[in-house]
Amino acid sequence: MEKLGPRLRAIADLVPADCGLLADVGTDHGYLPAALLLAGRIRRAVASDVGAMPLDRARRTAAELDLEEKMELRLGDGLSVLRPGEADAAVIAGMGGDTIVSILSAASWCRERGLLLLLQPMSRAEVLRRWLPENGFALLAEKLVQDKGVLYPIFTVQGGEITPIDAAAAWGGVLLEDDPLWGLYLEEQILRLRKAAAGLVRARDPALAARRDEFLRVVAELEIRKGAWERANRARN
Repeated sequence: MEKLGPRLRAIADLVPADCGLLADVGTDHGYLPAALLLAGRIRRAVASDVGAMPLDRARRTAAELDLEEKMELRLGDGLSVLRPGEADAAVIAGMGGDTIVSILSAASWCRERGLLLLLQPMSRAEVLRRWLPENGFALLAEKLVQDKGVLYPIFTVQGGEITPIDAAAAWGGVLLEDDPLWGLYLEEQILRLRKAAAGLVRARDPALAARRDEFLRVVAELEIRKGAWERANRARN
C-alpha cells in the first residue's frame, strides 16, 4: 500500500476490509488491486481495461508479485467484464466524469445488485454528481485528495435511496463539510465558473446568456458555502 501514490492510496483506504472480490475498471498497471491483495484487504480481484497494452502492464505486475492466481485480467469495456453480482465492490477511477457516466449507464444491473462503487473522476465531476441521483444511485460519501498539486474527489456510491442535489452541490461537492481540503476545492470551482462566465459575457444567444447567469448564481452560492466552511474551520482550530 505504501507504494501507491496519494490518489490511489485514498481509494484503497475506502475499499471495505471484508471485500471478497474487487473489480478495478481501467486498471492500467494493476497497482491498486495488487496492493490490496498483498495487504490482505481483498481476497480476489478482477483487473480490467479496454486496451490490450494497459492490461499487459497489469499482467506483468501480477506476475512480478506472484498474484496471478488471485488477480484475474479481463479485456473489455467498463463493467461489461463482470457478471451481475460477481463483485462486491468496483473501482472506476482515472477517467472523466462523462466516461464514468457512460460506464454506469451501460450496466444498469449494478443499481439493483448492491455493488459498492468507488468513483474517482479526473474531470467534469459536476456532471457525475448530478447524474448519479437522477439515475438511482445514492452518493454515500465524498472525499478529497491532493496528488501532485491537483485535487481529486472520490465518491462512494451505491444504488438505493437518493437525495437530489442542486447546481451548487454538483459543482462544489456534497458531504464535504468536515473535509480539510474543501475550502481549497471550493476556491478552484469558483475560479472555474468565473472563467466560464467571463467567456460568455458577450454571448447574444439567450441560451448562452442564461448559462452565464446560472454560472454566476452558482458562484454566489459557493462563496457562501466557502465562507461558512472557513468560519467553522477557524472555530475548530
